[in-house]
Amino acid sequence: LGWAHYRLGRYDEAVKELERAIELKPSDPVINDHLGDAYWKTGRKLEATFQWNHARDLKPEPDDLVKILKKIQDGLDEVEKAASAENAPAAPAAQPGDTPAGMSSNGG
Repeated sequence: LGWAHYRLGRYDEAVKELERAIELKPSDPVINDHLGDAYWKTGRKLEATFQWNHARDLKPEPDDLVKILKKIQDGLDEVEKAASAENAPAAPAAQPGDTPAGMSSNGG
């Protein structure tokens, strides 16, 4: 439920739910990582960094660890920028016979 609030942009509600989830499963690296993200979005950047460090220490999956380390180093904003750039649609590749914009295929 906490991550659903987060995805909907309800960061204060996400923090409350994720803090409750941590009480139930304190050794879950994913929940700790998500709580760090929610803290960051609510301006609690020091607490976010603490949670990400804690998530790192809980031995997350290798792919998650890479993301967590980037957040610790650069903050969530930079990680999100990089992710959105990676997910941006690429321009279609030019095909043989394509003509540059503004030029007709008959050379003029």
